[in-house]
Amino acid sequence: MTSLEQRLQGLGGERLRGMKRGLEKESLRAQPDGQLALTPHPAALGSALTHPHITTDYSESQLELITGVHGSVESCLGELTEVHQFTVRSLRAVGEEMLWASSMPCRLPTDETIPLGRYGSSNVGRAKSVYRMGLGHRYGRRMQTISGIHYNWSLPGVDNDGYFALIRNFRRHAFLLLTLFGASPAVCSCFVEGRQHELQKLSEHTLYMPHGTSLRMGRLGYQSEAQATLDVSYNGLEGYAASLHDALTRPWPAYEALGIRNPGGDYNQLATTLLQIENEFYGTIRPKRVIFSGERPLHALRERGVEYIEVRLMDLNPFEPIGIGASTLRFLDVFLLHCLLCDSPPDTPDELHELAHNQHLTAARGREPGLCLLRGGQSVPLQQWGSEILDQLGPIAERLDAIHGGTAHGDAVAQARASLLAPDTLPSARVLAAMQQGHGDSFLAFSRAQSQHIHSHLLSLPWSARQQARFEAMAAQSFDDQRAIEAADTMPFDVYRQEYTSPARLGRPTILTEVASA
Repeated sequence: MTSLEQRLQGLGGERLRGMKRGLEKESLRAQPDGQLALTPHPAALGSALTHPHITTDYSESQLELITGVHGSVESCLGELTEVHQFTVRSLRAVGEEMLWASSMPCRLPTDETIPLGRYGSSNVGRAKSVYRMGLGHRYGRRMQTISGIHYNWSLPGVDNDGYFALIRNFRRHAFLLLTLFGASPAVCSCFVEGRQHELQKLSEHTLYMPHGTSLRMGRLGYQSEAQATLDVSYNGLEGYAASLHDALTRPWPAYEALGIRNPGGDYNQLATTLLQIENEFYGTIRPKRVIFSGERPLHALRERGVEYIEVRLMDLNPFEPIGIGASTLRFLDVFLLHCLLCDSPPDTPDELHELAHNQHLTAARGREPGLCLLRGGQSVPLQQWGSEILDQLGPIAERLDAIHGGTAHGDAVAQARASLLAPDTLPSARVLAAMQQGHGDSFLAFSRAQSQHIHSHLLSLPWSARQQARFEAMAAQSFDDQRAIEAADTMPFDVYRQEYTSPARLGRPTILTEVASA
């Protein structure tokens, strides 16, 4: 029996039934013609600052729809569907806007015209907007309009070391998720206007990579010269926290030159350090903990440890009404358990560079026949490596199906295996095929048609007066909560900003007592 099978046997049914998950799904609001909607966050949706399920991400035009914590895949997707239903009904009540179905953005205006998220006059609300202003200066606003779906996941009884072992293995094997679920092989040419890129021309306004899987997770996505200098280790909470602490306190010359404020007195950014705040660190997976009001995420991690992990590399699937389906979530559950249960040696700087290489290669060329990745300095075919992982997922899927009944987890793994061996069936290939067959190889035409189809589908689903009243009450409560926060503010904003970004707020490293062995 392998160590993986032994660890799987050691996981009791109660623990596996205690697995929890939640979703956060970003989508741009778009006009019927495929242009970015430049209207404010719709009032019917409530306060973007305080609503528990509906907020905005980078832009005022970029909705983020959030579920609570769920014990089953079905209830998680059910809640996300319900939040979508209320959202599209609210959009229909005031105009013709729709949710953009693709991860890569709709037709964008000039960079400076893309509206930043606005959260009211409170210090915390202003800080959120200034942070986004800083992101715009640092990376460009267009880059921030990319949308994805984040999967939050936890299992009872996993300690900090367990979660970091999971994270290390996840990063090693993330290429498989990019291959299986990447759905952004093409983009509107407006997205890269004035930027260097390696994309090929497909049609007048569409660029693509012929074998690309996820341009969102490649060199066009969340990348920067500054962050490329970070070799963040995931060998444990202390090392990870120290790496983040350094990035949050290290002055960065280009950002210092930009300054906190412009000559007119308006804020350019929250801080001149390499990262303004923790969320600016762009990883494929993050260790997370629910924070107290006003608490820094790094402080929460140092004080109370890892509570769950956040998977951040999933593209929106434009063929799914809410961007992701049940089979994908079940596959993620099996995959994350595999990452947790497998041996997970410490990472090294050399391996970190290999993983970055593998990610960029898979994003740009993941369906290319015979494509090879690096594993321990050796070249290994992507399809072979992926098949080896899928072989190991089988017993985990069987165990979950034995506990929950049915064959859904095994079916999800079998479906993934079939797709890996037939790359033309992968979402990224299906996107290109659909663009060619019905939309003249136009990314915008395909995504607009999918967005309209999904919009109509969501509007057609059953919706009760009771559901409508519940969401309207939530929206009203969120405005009351925002007003209460604004009324309670007494501190000048710049004092608040300085206090919030102070290194003292990041917490201190845990002092480890060394016990000499006899």
